[in-house]
Amino acid sequence: MANRSQIQARAAMMRVRFEAAGAQVVDTPLLQPAETLLDLYGEDIRARAYVTSDALRGEQMLRPDFTLPVVQMHMTEGAEPARYTYSGEVFRRQEHDPDRSNEYIQVGYEVFDRDDPSGADAEVFSLFALQLRGLPLRAATGDIGILTAAVQGLRTTDRRKSALMRHLWRPRRFRVLLDRFAGRKPGPEGRDALLDAEDPLAAGVPMIGKRRATEIEARIDALREDRDTPPISDNELAGLETLLNVRETMPFALEQLRDVAVDLPQITPALDRLEARIAALQARGVDVERLDFEAAYGRTSMEYYDGFVFGFYAEGRPDLPPIATGGRYDALTRQLGNGAEIPAVGGVLRPDLMLEVEEAVQ
Repeated sequence: MANRSQIQARAAMMRVRFEAAGAQVVDTPLLQPAETLLDLYGEDIRARAYVTSDALRGEQMLRPDFTLPVVQMHMTEGAEPARYTYSGEVFRRQEHDPDRSNEYIQVGYEVFDRDDPSGADAEVFSLFALQLRGLPLRAATGDIGILTAAVQGLRTTDRRKSALMRHLWRPRRFRVLLDRFAGRKPGPEGRDALLDAEDPLAAGVPMIGKRRATEIEARIDALREDRDTPPISDNELAGLETLLNVRETMPFALEQLRDVAVDLPQITPALDRLEARIAALQARGVDVERLDFEAAYGRTSMEYYDGFVFGFYAEGRPDLPPIATGGRYDALTRQLGNGAEIPAVGGVLRPDLMLEVEEAVQ
């Protein structure tokens, strides 16, 4: 098992390589304002982070990652284009797996460049692959933007599309909603009788909770509208299901997704971006003929990414977390930029896991 000095030495060496690629070294405070993190991720982040409080600064969290504070820094004072690298500790609570570290070192590389997003995607991925060269790792890629384009272009109500987008990161709940909106599953038992009542609030249902009568009436109206909305068409549903099951090497995945676009034409611009990314990866020497692409990849663990996503995993060690992960997060720059935005892509590596994998193969 590598000791702390070895991990720090590896992190420093990796950071130097990113500097050689044009990155500026940055650092961020260990304590981060909890309000910003909670606004972005909701209360779910509270279960994964160490939270403390300060009489002057309010709730704060030990840094759960670097990306968010680096984006905040860039949107406040960064020049364009910009490349950053960093290394340091991050902290994650581990209440269910005592073997996973609750404090570890991350090394990262972030690119803010609006001129060539596909080229930036390829740059980040190829630099990560170079850092990891020689290790027995499997690379996985995906594109959250294709799925979001498919959902946002469905011929159904904005309310339904918003519900699906909200649960995009929860595959089981997303599937339940999709089946219901397609008419495959009925609503909750007794709901229709309640909605059909002339005055549902007078139907003997007790008033429990803090919602006011006007809020309940608005919710009932929304449920009635949803019940009377035609189901998502069989063609669109079949297209979504086929899309989610695409798992091939990059060129074959693109070919399959072009077929899906016959039923879901709204994904065509996202597929054009995928095609440009494939060409950019090839130009950087990446063997795309052997690079896996999964259309559903990243849905459960990469909530702030909205485009290209990737990860590197140790073959034969399913017990290990990803050795490296990354992707595109254009929407995050918009959220933190007070209306301003810039295409951005980046990722992080775990030098401790790299050393562990190296020891196992020696």
